[in-house]
This record gives sequence, C-alpha cells and structure tokens, in this order.
Amino acid sequence: MYLGNLKSDYKRSVLLLLFVCYLPLHVFSQEDDSHQSSFKDFNKFKELFTFHPNKKKAAADSTLYASKFIVAPVISFSPETSLALGVGAKYLFKFKGSGDETRTSNMPISLRYTLNNQFILFSGFEIFTNQEKWVIAGNIRFQNFPQLYYGIGHDTPKKNEERYDFVQALFEPILLKQVVKHLYVGAGIRYNHIFNTEFVEDGLIDRERPLGFDGSTSAGAEFAILYDSRNNILNAKEGWFLEFTQGFYEKVLGGTNSFGLTRFDLRYFVSLSEKNNGYGDILGFQFKGHFSNGDTPVSELASFGGDKILRGYRKGRYLENHLLATQIEYRKNFKGSRWGAVAFLGTGVVADEVNNFRLKNFRPNGGIGLRFMLDREENLNLRADWGVGDEKSNIYLNLSEAF
Repeated sequence: MYLGNLKSDYKRSVLLLLFVCYLPLHVFSQEDDSHQSSFKDFNKFKELFTFHPNKKKAAADSTLYASKFIVAPVISFSPETSLALGVGAKYLFKFKGSGDETRTSNMPISLRYTLNNQFILFSGFEIFTNQEKWVIAGNIRFQNFPQLYYGIGHDTPKKNEERYDFVQALFEPILLKQVVKHLYVGAGIRYNHIFNTEFVEDGLIDRERPLGFDGSTSAGAEFAILYDSRNNILNAKEGWFLEFTQGFYEKVLGGTNSFGLTRFDLRYFVSLSEKNNGYGDILGFQFKGHFSNGDTPVSELASFGGDKILRGYRKGRYLENHLLATQIEYRKNFKGSRWGAVAFLGTGVVADEVNNFRLKNFRPNGGIGLRFMLDREENLNLRADWGVGDEKSNIYLNLSEAF
C-alpha cells in the first residue's frame, strides 16, 4: 500500500517539479522579452519576501552590511521525502565593521512537511566574525524521517527494501579559531538522539537487530579543522574547502554507545572563464569520507546516497562502517540569463574495514540538472537534478548547490 501511494505521489511531484521550473521563465518574460526587464520583474517579486532589518542604518553608516531576512514558501523534492512543502527563513548578515574580506554569514532555518507524512526542521549555519577571526558552524535538526532499509553491507539486494521509521534530534555546534588566513582549528559537541523507532515485525530489521535499531543516543566531543578559501559559501566559483572532524562518543557523556567517528569533506572549485558578467562556467570537485570504529549504532553508520552526493541512489541504500565517495560537476551559466545547467559524475563505495575497500565494489552515478538564480548578489540557485545510479534514477529539487 505504501509503495503504491509513493508511486502516485512521485508522478504528481514530477509534474509539479516541471511546473516550478517553468514558472519563473514564464512569469518573468511574458511582459517584456528583454532580459533586463525580466531581472527587474523578478527582483520586485523577490523583494516581497525580503526584509532589511538595518536598511536605514546601513545607508547612513558604510561600516554596516545591509543584512537580509528572507522568508518564503519552500518546495523541495527527493525520493526520500517525496514532495515537501513548508516555510523557510534565511538571515544573511555581517557584523559591524566587516568589509569585503569577510564573507556573508548564513543562518537558515526551514520547516517542511512531506507527502510521506514527515516533518523536517533544519538549520545548517555558518557565521563569520569580523575579518573571519572566528567561525561558528553547525547543524540543528529535528525530524520524523521514515527511510528505506536494505541491510548492512556493500552488496545488499534491492529486494530487501523495508521501511524504517524514527524521530531524530540532532544538535552539533562547532567553534573554530583562525590560525592563518583561511585555516581554522576548533572543537564542539554533537548530540544525536534517535527515538520512537518503528519497523516491520519479523522483518529484516527485526531479524538482524543491528546495534541501535530500537533507538540510540550519541553524545560526545568533536575536534575540527577547517580550511575554507571559497569566494562564496552558497555557490563557490573558486577556492578550496576542507572540513575534518574527529568525534569521540562515550556512555559517560550520556550516550548509549562508545565509538569514534572520523569524517572529512574536501572540495575544489575553479572558474573556467570570466565571461557572462562574472558568472562564468565552473568546475567543482568533491571527495568525502566517513569512518567509524567501536560500537557504532546503525544511525551513525556511513550512508550511501542522497541529494548531496551519489545522487541517483536512495539515502542509506548501502550502510557500513566506512565510506569513500567522490564527484565532479560542470556548471554552465547562460549569458544574460538567470538560467544555468549542470552535469555531474561520481562514484562511491562502502566497506566494513578500511582494508576491505575494493575497486570492483565502487558504484557509479551521474546526471544532469537545471538551475535558476534566485539571488544574484548572494549567488543562490534553485536546483533541479536528475541523478542515475546502477539501479534506477531519481529527481531532486532544492535550494542551493549539492556542494
């Protein structure tokens, strides 16, 4: 019954996705065919959802950044959530005295409800102090997130597919101090609570009973290193990004399990041209790793797939202790237009032990996508991607780039 409803929702969601992609082009070009008129019309529409808390003070004081508080309806789509509708807010600001050398701080929050009867409250923030001497980064998430479970391992069959429901509360703030330009070192805490689990009686999960299948709490401290020379944190056109975290989770800190978690995320962006008024084509690379050791609960295992990396695979299609994944994306911007397109290729692998990574177990993915620029100043895009894995394809609709 669930799968039948999902297929029906999927068809309706695809139609809405196509409509959403078509709407901006239609609305903002019907009155005047010129690009400049379209840009002005769209900017007027966007301003309906944008508030400027310090507009008058910023106009009178050049040391102040004209901050933005944007509130708008949110529409997203992924195979994990189906169509999601809700409201989102984004606060873009700089502290007094910050100049061009300080990137814009980003504090978003969104609340969505999906056709799969899920609710998702999320904020992934990145705050820069003056001259970027300190960075405060992290995630806050509270969600009811049913997902599909196939078992643990690199070769679990699709026929194992089983629904697994749980509620998650995640709190992960990290404070980092600048050591030299672009390089930061710091620490933080991470609390990840999984509860209200539901699964099929006598099903795969009930039979296998992986560690933490009926709920878990991860509580611990994290050591972090960050190198970030990107020119823009929402949609970089040049620069490096490296985030490394080492987490230590113990029962004495309030957790249910004792384990370690090592994660890294390396990205590189290069501008292929300076044409199109500064919006030239871009090539982006990403290499990501996730390594766990000890009594790792199932909620903390490396998860293969999703809307960020390995697009085309359902999130959690393969679960294991360790993961390596990489992708390359070519971003094309059309001159004089808000529209763009991307093409991406990637691959990834999971393994129970580091020395068990095998070239033959790497699984490919690829795809194409459309982009519509919502905010030229902040370089913020609406993205629609079609990703293909080795079993099927999936569609994703969301704000900002995958990486």
